[in-house]
Amino acid sequence: MDRRTFVVNAAVAAASASAVKAASPNDTIRVASVGLRGRGKSHIDAFTKMQNVELVALCDVDETVLAAATKSVETKTGKTPVGYKDLRKLLEDKSIDAISIATPNHQHTLQSIWAMQAGKDVYVEKPCSHNMFEAKQIVAAARKYNRIVQQGSQSRSDLALIEAVQKMREGVIGDLYMARGLCYKWRNTIGKAKEEPVPAGVDYDLWVGPAPMKPFTANRFHYNWHWQWAYGNGDLGNQGIHEVDILRWGLGVKYPTKISAIGGHFMFDDDQETPNTLTVAYEFEEAGKPKKMATFEVRHWMTHHEADIQNFDKSVKSNTVGNIFYGSNGYLAIDGYDRYNSVIGKDQQPGPSRQAPGDHFANFITAVRSRSRGELTAEIEEGAISTTLVHLANISYRVGRTLDFDAATYSVKNDKEANAMFRRQYRAPFVVPQIA
Repeated sequence: MDRRTFVVNAAVAAASASAVKAASPNDTIRVASVGLRGRGKSHIDAFTKMQNVELVALCDVDETVLAAATKSVETKTGKTPVGYKDLRKLLEDKSIDAISIATPNHQHTLQSIWAMQAGKDVYVEKPCSHNMFEAKQIVAAARKYNRIVQQGSQSRSDLALIEAVQKMREGVIGDLYMARGLCYKWRNTIGKAKEEPVPAGVDYDLWVGPAPMKPFTANRFHYNWHWQWAYGNGDLGNQGIHEVDILRWGLGVKYPTKISAIGGHFMFDDDQETPNTLTVAYEFEEAGKPKKMATFEVRHWMTHHEADIQNFDKSVKSNTVGNIFYGSNGYLAIDGYDRYNSVIGKDQQPGPSRQAPGDHFANFITAVRSRSRGELTAEIEEGAISTTLVHLANISYRVGRTLDFDAATYSVKNDKEANAMFRRQYRAPFVVPQIA
């Protein structure tokens, strides 16, 4: 990323800096976690293990989930965090330095902006936005309020993957021209869920937030919200965002110029709205540089393990999750998040390989202390660009045609229907503000 192009408002920067604790490794960073199921448990586990980091507050709209998370933190640390249902109340606590967000996708951008406006740094799960408009606003907010904002693309901090990208930059597989992202996960039908009363202890109005208010069903709530357009972005925006981010990182590209997606919801008659099988092709063209392309495929059932990619665990026989990069002199395969291997030349000789994890949460805390967003491995602008690849593919699928994207105008050329899908109608008062 060319950070010299960023223009930071000096007055805002000075005001923000005065509100931040001294960047000493000995100072305790006070963190709050929002959204406490699924990935939220990983956030809790990470922050409670760090030295000079204290998880002081938790927030979830489900009292049962909040109680379980509170007990977990008490067990791990011997201290009881303050519990909240409404993030806006939590943000009134001026002693909190940073928040981590693991709520459903449709909440990510608004909650991040609220936090930045309250002077907090933000670790937000992928994808950082629910739509194209939000991807612009979350970056604009980070610049306006001069906050440290990290997208939860943890692969960016894994030592093996950092090495793999460096090796490709050095030409280990020759001239790089193509990449593929693979997401094959064994996912059964979600069935059909009947409308029912909201479970006791759940603030459904807060959960719905910016989305349209619909009657409660189990398939519009915990986890299965991923498969509903109002809240999620399908498996492309769930698991696939990791692979799309890695392929963009490895290729050294930003926005695609052409996007084409085809797929469908096969095999099951259930409540899922998003496709369970999808193939996307991206084309990248930049003046003065060779054209590159990438493909991404999500499939939810039987598969083979191409390039020996087995979701970093060979005991998981049904899954293949990773990336393959192709060059003029070989290929390089990334297995899950922390392992790569390469094959060189026509005689298929083994090339460099490595398995080594990293610590994405620690990377965030390091940048919070230093006040340098350049230290972030998945700074929010990088995360937002990768997220737009998810949105553009889903829009191509939904309108049923190839999109010609113009990054300069941030629009699809000559396609009013596609451009209309860049932004949703927000339910007051949960409106994502236009900052950019």
